[in-house]
Amino acid sequence: MEKSKDITVLLKQLGPALEKQQRRSIDVEVTNTDRSFGTIFGSEITKKYGGEGLPEDTFIVKCSGAGGQSFGAFIPKGLTLELVGDSNDYFGKGLSGGKLVVYAPAGVKYKKDENIIIGNVALYGATSGKAFISGVAGERFCVRNSGASAVVEGVGDHGCEYMTGGRVVVLGKTGKNFAAGMSGGIAYVLDEDNDLYTRMNKEMVFSEEISNKYDVMELKDMIKEHVALTNSEKGKAILDNYSIKKGCLPFPENILNYLYNIHNFVQTLYDSSFSPYTCWKKSTSFASE
Repeated sequence: MEKSKDITVLLKQLGPALEKQQRRSIDVEVTNTDRSFGTIFGSEITKKYGGEGLPEDTFIVKCSGAGGQSFGAFIPKGLTLELVGDSNDYFGKGLSGGKLVVYAPAGVKYKKDENIIIGNVALYGATSGKAFISGVAGERFCVRNSGASAVVEGVGDHGCEYMTGGRVVVLGKTGKNFAAGMSGGIAYVLDEDNDLYTRMNKEMVFSEEISNKYDVMELKDMIKEHVALTNSEKGKAILDNYSIKKGCLPFPENILNYLYNIHNFVQTLYDSSFSPYTCWKKSTSFASE
């Protein structure tokens, strides 16, 4: 542990700035033996500043190379890891408010939206934060995600399994058994071939075309941020020819009746054009005040 880059590089170079909450950006080369990169430094942020962390992008670590297993695991708000390369399994495990960005080096010839750039079980158990992946993720992407937002350009089998919250945008194909056991959150999927229904587990979710203006706004904003951070060609193409006709919104059935019940009540108080989901957000925000 004493030889880990968190201790030899991150704490050494960013430790003084951490004490003073000063913004810093550094460059680091990583290899696939650098496991759980960012986790120890992230724990120091949490120890000092609690669960709220620091303002977004207080520390930006620009990495190049191959991220090891559990790259960016549990990192809190205030820490951003930007990786030019690829990463192993458990990328962003337990993400807790931090930001992860990964994209291929400039000049590669392959199609990024057809090639895997991060391994299996990425963002497992994430609770908050953001991830932007310019490429395809392996199997079990965002399993048990309960609050993080992610944009990715394709996922393997069992994507969004047991997801209970958060937002996932898939700008490409999914593998089989998508959204199995998904009881909360929203997944926006670009269904270019109109065949998502053949790969989606329909026991707990249903899908619908994206038509509500608030869903459209949220989706477009997430894609814009993805393009700004990764320079995604797929994201650019979608924004340049923006259309929601091939978008699909898998939605957990077990809370649908609850949302519609609230929707029927809230419609008497608010704009009737609100979607059930938007009304739910509105009513819960008032309930917490």
